[in-house]
Amino acid sequence: MTTTEVPAADQAAVAVIPQRLLAAWAHQDAASIADLFTEDGTLILPGIFRQGRQAIKEYFADAFAGPYAGTQVIGKPVGLRFFGPDAALLLSSGGVLAAGETEVSTAQAIRASWLVVRTEGQWRLAAYQNTPAKQGLPTPGPTA
Repeated sequence: MTTTEVPAADQAAVAVIPQRLLAAWAHQDAASIADLFTEDGTLILPGIFRQGRQAIKEYFADAFAGPYAGTQVIGKPVGLRFFGPDAALLLSSGGVLAAGETEVSTAQAIRASWLVVRTEGQWRLAAYQNTPAKQGLPTPGPTA
């Protein structure tokens, strides 16, 4: 199913989820970020795996109290596909800005996938995953 076969209201509801995350992050609001996820939602970041809304909330609360205090995120959608009336995949690019930064550095740039589902009449994240945008696969074999 393509996005042209999906009602504009559903396309808009899915497309606004990243903006809701950016706004919640700007307020360092872990609960609002977690609320974007389904109850059993999944968060995958480099080296991080959290399952469930409560675990996601705890992760962001710790992050905002620690290394991500005062940070901002920016991003923009780069793709949106629907796989039926209640499931969509949104792709984005962006990254984290430290205090005072206005552009994402190459080291902080990410690409993300947002698996969004409609549940109980609301669009929520079933899974979010991001990866560094830097090109290249990890080198196989033992690390130094």
